Amino acid sequence: MGEATLVADDKLIQVSGFCKSYKKKLAVNAVDLTVQRGEIYGLIGPDGAGKSSLMKAIAGVLSFEQGSLSVLGVTIDSEAAAEQVKGRLGFMPQGLGLNLYGDLSVEENIDFFAQLRQVSPEQLVERKAKLLTMTRLDTFRDRPMKNLSGGMKQKLGLVCTLIHQPELVILDEPTTGVDPVSRRDFWAILAELLREQGITALVSTAYMDEAARFHRLSLMYNGQVLAAGEPDVIGQQAKGCMVELTAKPLMQALEQLKPHYAQLEAIGDKIRIFADGAEKSTAAVAVKTQLTGVEIISIRAFDAELEDAFIALLRLGPLADKAATAMTIPRFDTPLPADQGVAIVAKDLTRDFDKFRSVDNISFTVKQGEIFGLLGANGAGKTTAIKMLTGILPPTSGEGQVAGADMGHAAQTIKERIGYMSQAFSLYLDLTVLENIRLFASIYGVARKIRQQRIDWVVQIAGLADVGGQLAGSLPMGIRQRLALGCALVHQPSVLFLDEPTSGVDPVGRRHFWEILVHLARVEQVAILVTTHYMGEAEHCDHIVLMYAGRVIADDTPAMLIKALQDEAGQLLDITTDKPLEALAILQQEKFQGVALFGKHIHLLAKDTKAVEQQLKTVLEKQAIKLTETTTESPTLEDVFVYRVLALENQKAE
Repeated sequence: MGEATLVADDKLIQVSGFCKSYKKKLAVNAVDLTVQRGEIYGLIGPDGAGKSSLMKAIAGVLSFEQGSLSVLGVTIDSEAAAEQVKGRLGFMPQGLGLNLYGDLSVEENIDFFAQLRQVSPEQLVERKAKLLTMTRLDTFRDRPMKNLSGGMKQKLGLVCTLIHQPELVILDEPTTGVDPVSRRDFWAILAELLREQGITALVSTAYMDEAARFHRLSLMYNGQVLAAGEPDVIGQQAKGCMVELTAKPLMQALEQLKPHYAQLEAIGDKIRIFADGAEKSTAAVAVKTQLTGVEIISIRAFDAELEDAFIALLRLGPLADKAATAMTIPRFDTPLPADQGVAIVAKDLTRDFDKFRSVDNISFTVKQGEIFGLLGANGAGKTTAIKMLTGILPPTSGEGQVAGADMGHAAQTIKERIGYMSQAFSLYLDLTVLENIRLFASIYGVARKIRQQRIDWVVQIAGLADVGGQLAGSLPMGIRQRLALGCALVHQPSVLFLDEPTSGVDPVGRRHFWEILVHLARVEQVAILVTTHYMGEAEHCDHIVLMYAGRVIADDTPAMLIKALQDEAGQLLDITTDKPLEALAILQQEKFQGVALFGKHIHLLAKDTKAVEQQLKTVLEKQAIKLTETTTESPTLEDVFVYRVLALENQKAE
């Protein structure tokens, strides 16, 4: 099938003046939205932005108070009207595997949903085989759903949503908590369905780096649409540009720039600044003039990406009142000793669960003052590794040292010297913010005479002054995570373990969180070991270990990991054509490396970019497809992750 044509009046979803309230709280406020047939439309925004409420109403499972809504040509103004369209759409709710049955196998879940959707046995055999192959779940047919990794659960959820071949799929945060390889699989499946069946998809996400995947999108915040349109156009709505510099000393440069720029952050050995209203030609010079006594190693100006534009739009709009008050981060009571050297040593660590090897002979070293990233797909063994190092789980074999204490014999000593923020919330949700901090101060043995002083310090470092009396369970995700971090820091440890600390947190909340972490590492010299699925976040790390199936498969700085990929696979080519879906299928058939669809663009890896560009033209022209533009970019850490993991998966399959 050729590509779906977007016709001006071919509107699958039309929303006008939509409002939804829960008791006295207005969750969605006067939203307008139009989704055309055959496009992937995105709703991007933090928790509480109103995305889920809007999607549930469109799916016909939630009533609303004001506005009008039509789906697939039917005005949704009653339960009877909603029932008319439910058979023609598929809805996948938020949460890993929440629409699935844990004790049923992969195949049994699919068969159950096919029966619910009245799919004939003949259709089921054909569709099931195709979807299982497409999602790479065909070898896991008999595995119970509850034993799947997060990425596999989401792909199975998608299969069950698609088994009746709906015209419209509504997917609520399908990639949250899912590793980059599974995320890329997910988008590849949608691209293929779009090309083959002309399917239309409405997808929500909290990952700003996924914005390029959409044809069009709406940025949502606090129940309203902040901006809407094509990703490139939205990026230009925030007037200004980015400046990135490498300088020594880094923290001195950061402190000098803070009074002049409202939006800046330290990422690894670089500082990134959004220069409001500035042109690229003058922005770098303006930044230089604000620095004295600092060595500038490199500086460049470039266009803002969507996340930076989103935060700039928030600062100039809904967050204008808060933008002026920069967060001040107080120091430790007693500075950690200088030149402490190595903080964490893992040597040949292995952990078996019955016959399953979760961690397989891993070794690495973390220095004081270093931000160390432990990255890997769901089920790679990251959390198990942390639990061994923190003394929660004994290793099957191997040894380790943390904060100068032997992991195998000094678990209590280690616990006194470290802070640990687990993947599952370590807070008591029915206690207030201050009650949680007070409890953790007691658990960590903070002396009674300085306990109040430490509680005040945590409130200040985590920015909790306005929410001290609120229940932890009522807090937005970003503030809740800062509270969990504050509780892990109340005894001012020298080593900090953070297991996916910002999963589901919005971009503003993530930046606040990382501002604290950068201060802890650079100023206080705390060693930080962090796991994350956000590849943009991995750039904050000084050093990265990449894990796959319990083993270490890469161990280096972010810059060297990217360089190794460039040496092996080349640069990233961004390709624009007049028929992207048809072009995507052809390039995949021709075995071009790392081919993936990003909205209306195609990305691939190329060692000889000039030769590959010529090859692309030749291949596409044969199919009457016009290559309109190619640009060369440096690969990202996500490209590194996906390339390395897929290479190992392909080796395994051979």
